Amino acid sequence: MASKTPSLLSPLRAEWRDLRTVPSHRYFASNPVVDRLRRAVPFDYISISGLDLEGYRFGQGASVDTDLPPAFIETYVREHLYQIDPIVEAVHTGQLVVEAEVFAGVPRPELLDRVLSTFHVYNRTLVPVTRSSVVYGVVMFSRQTPFDSEEIAFLTLIAPSVHAAVTRPLMERFAAAHLRLSRGEVACLMQASHGLTSEGIARVTGYQNDTVNSYIKSAIKKLGAANRTHAIADAIRRSLIH
Repeated sequence: MASKTPSLLSPLRAEWRDLRTVPSHRYFASNPVVDRLRRAVPFDYISISGLDLEGYRFGQGASVDTDLPPAFIETYVREHLYQIDPIVEAVHTGQLVVEAEVFAGVPRPELLDRVLSTFHVYNRTLVPVTRSSVVYGVVMFSRQTPFDSEEIAFLTLIAPSVHAAVTRPLMERFAAAHLRLSRGEVACLMQASHGLTSEGIARVTGYQNDTVNSYIKSAIKKLGAANRTHAIADAIRRSLIH
């Protein structure tokens, strides 16, 4: 097994000024959430891909945290294997994807098969992470022996929480800026999440009532939310507010 380098996400590096400066593929030797999960369901490798941000979703290769061998990732990207890998397309349906089931119906590309075998990446099982109908993230588990039905059920249940835990540092630091939410918009959403009305938010923040409504309205639009309640829930899920 290839050696693994320490996590680049703990802590976030000061020179990473925005998401564009963050390496798209980040390797970690250990992560407390992943380590605890591995004790419950043993697996060889894990990959946490995608962010709930335009341009950083699964399949675009812009955000991957993994303990897969670095050489495997480099080869996979260099050879554009994501373009011929049937499981990449399959997971966009929003359904759990088990590699053996996919390849039971389609031929296994020779180059992909050779790379997977070379690096001992077997039985990939992909759990999509979705918002509405959008698959923005995927957690991939790999193990030499197939996962049984109970293990798959547990991994499916826990994968969204693992994805959120691993990607939270990036989302907390950069998501608001990437979405172009202003400080006032975030502040008003934060107070709204505490149950305050616009009048209450105005008293707490010092903004005029019309300004509060304007900030919340613009935040709803930027988040692509349907209303104030939806925007608050979305901001919490994206780690924009707590």
